[in-house]
Amino acid sequence: MNMKRAFPLVLIAFLCTTLSSCELVEGIFKAGVWVGIIVVVVVVALLIWILSKIFGGRG
Repeated sequence: MNMKRAFPLVLIAFLCTTLSSCELVEGIFKAGVWVGIIVVVVVVALLIWILSKIFGGRG
């Protein structure tokens, strides 16, 4: 078996034996929540910046 094909299988097997499913799901949801919060903050900041450039007074 080629090493490139075997590596993902070995990695998955290692993760399945070392992590419990609850910890894995918890980690995925925590990452998802934080990524979502960061994306929302960036989008709101970008909208505020664009609106300030459009409607802001030039001095």
